[in-house]
Amino acid sequence: MKTASCFVGLLAAPLLVALPAFTEPPRPNILLIVSDDQGYADTGFQGSKDIPTPHLDQLAASGIRFTNGYVTHAYCSPSRAGLLAGRYQQRFGHERNPYYDRSDHHEGLPLTETLLPARLRSAGYVTGWIGKWHLGVAPEYAPERRGFSETVGFLAGAHHYQKWQPNYKSGVAAPIERNGDPVELTEHLTTAFGHEATDFIRRHDGKPWFLYLAFNAPHTPMEPTAERLARFASIPDPLRRKYAAQVSLMDDAIGEVLAALRTSGQADRTLVFFFSDNGGKPKVNGSDNTPLRGEKGTPYEGGIRVPFLMAWPGRLASGVTEDRPVSSVDVFATALALAGAPMPTDLVYDSVNLMPFLTGEKTGAPHERLYWRNGNQFALREGNWKLVREGGRPAELYNLERDLGETTDLAKAQPAVLTRLMAELSAWDQELIDPVFPGDTGHQANAKKNSIQAKP
Repeated sequence: MKTASCFVGLLAAPLLVALPAFTEPPRPNILLIVSDDQGYADTGFQGSKDIPTPHLDQLAASGIRFTNGYVTHAYCSPSRAGLLAGRYQQRFGHERNPYYDRSDHHEGLPLTETLLPARLRSAGYVTGWIGKWHLGVAPEYAPERRGFSETVGFLAGAHHYQKWQPNYKSGVAAPIERNGDPVELTEHLTTAFGHEATDFIRRHDGKPWFLYLAFNAPHTPMEPTAERLARFASIPDPLRRKYAAQVSLMDDAIGEVLAALRTSGQADRTLVFFFSDNGGKPKVNGSDNTPLRGEKGTPYEGGIRVPFLMAWPGRLASGVTEDRPVSSVDVFATALALAGAPMPTDLVYDSVNLMPFLTGEKTGAPHERLYWRNGNQFALREGNWKLVREGGRPAELYNLERDLGETTDLAKAQPAVLTRLMAELSAWDQELIDPVFPGDTGHQANAKKNSIQAKP
């Protein structure tokens, strides 16, 4: 652990700020901010030199930066599905990005999953979604049907930022909707989402709330404002220049939201999460995953390890770096515990409440292992060991503590470790069902088209 003083020396630097004895802290607001296709190196707190992100840097300085923060999938929709369900999305077949087709009543986050907002709403929270959905577009999959009491955003996987025209990928009209009805937003979409979040926060000062602020920035298409693009004229690569402008607009929007927490007096009773839904895809959107190998869509670190923050003034210590691996799926259990809502036991849940680990009540790592599957791509992390298996290629083994860039395959040098981890990965895979594709009539639990075998 690089920052051993933060946790080995918990008495000297506790992550939980001491509260008066016998004080039961109020249930916090929970603000979940997710960016879209953001590169691992593309914030100031991650070392970026060409893209200033002062507001995200301020958030990092006020809380905990997770150097080993992961998402459950290397693509947008499955990553978001696992986050809201508290389970690996492969357990319920949501392993692909759905198409934008309002007549498709099959492809979307399955209705068998009760999502985090629905559980928090039952616990007395006001629940809001703003931004990108990408979890099904038929009416039954809409966010207002999945537990959100207030919604504004688009249901597709991508959207223009300034040109209000049909979805740039599908050619089908994908309107901005408020509570299910089309609405016009005249500002740059990133700025508009920031304004919407600010308004939500100011209107709900009192009753605890959960806000899922799901930006589509800096996902393509690259459409920053002319003013913001001009700020980055010194960046020679035009794609990187546009990307930097998009990230900067998002940082300003986040800054406005954080300022609303402070000016409304809600900052000290609000837990904030921030991370990207997956890694960047440099040749497509100009992002940078340095020093990681791989990109969006791959099982290497560049596809699944993301900038990851957690802050709660007065409850969590500030300026802390945490090296133990955590996952976006952990938002689910953490939020329920803080809301005083029971963790469900009806299904297998992969989410872990992070608070006891951050306060010193629990030691060790929140997860013994983390797993990934995307078609015939598989990965597993256990401690510092990372196993990767792609298609018919031999399995690869890396020591992330010594080789963050996954450059030296240790499969032949460590056969016992390789065999053991392959067996663990195979056992996990047997718990899953196959992905549901357009035209499927249901989850095909017995058709293991992509099963991994224990043999390396």
